[in-house]
Amino acid sequence: MGEVEDAIERAEREHFTQDPPKTLKGQVSCLMRQLGTAKAVAAEIGVTADSVNRYRRGARKHPRADVAAKIDDAVRQRWQPMVRKRWRRQAAATGGITVETRARFGCTAAVGTTDDGRFRRLTVHLPAAYAQRLFDARDARGSDQQLRRIIAEGFKEFYFQDGGSRATGLSDVENIDINYLDLDY
Repeated sequence: MGEVEDAIERAEREHFTQDPPKTLKGQVSCLMRQLGTAKAVAAEIGVTADSVNRYRRGARKHPRADVAAKIDDAVRQRWQPMVRKRWRRQAAATGGITVETRARFGCTAAVGTTDDGRFRRLTVHLPAAYAQRLFDARDARGSDQQLRRIIAEGFKEFYFQDGGSRATGLSDVENIDINYLDLDY
């Protein structure tokens, strides 16, 4: 996962109405409900189907650390899909998305102005159309660069150009280096 996708995942997790299961047995049972079979769960976490059944029954209670981390991550990625969908639908329809970042931005501007990138700390609320584009690109397995480009376009329009009232000669903004990124919707 890239930085933008991680930020989207963190934002989604903030809206959970319940905590995901903490016990190994509960986590594996949750994955079984989501994926359907022990074989599918085994393929997801990198163990055998027999191991998955042992975890589910409670016969094996302590998996290797790397397997435990994969199980926890798989559960968190699939936890409360309807809650995630509802918040994403709201952000894409009316609410928009707030992006807080510390990143180096460079731009292509008119002759005689500087276009050297420099670090800026920005908090910008992007409208619902940008949230929809961001979610669509993520769902289509877009690269981190594509997701960054969508955010940079939003920053160009709503921060640098202030909706068209300034910096009209600014033709392109790109975020070169993200130091910190957090999303909220």
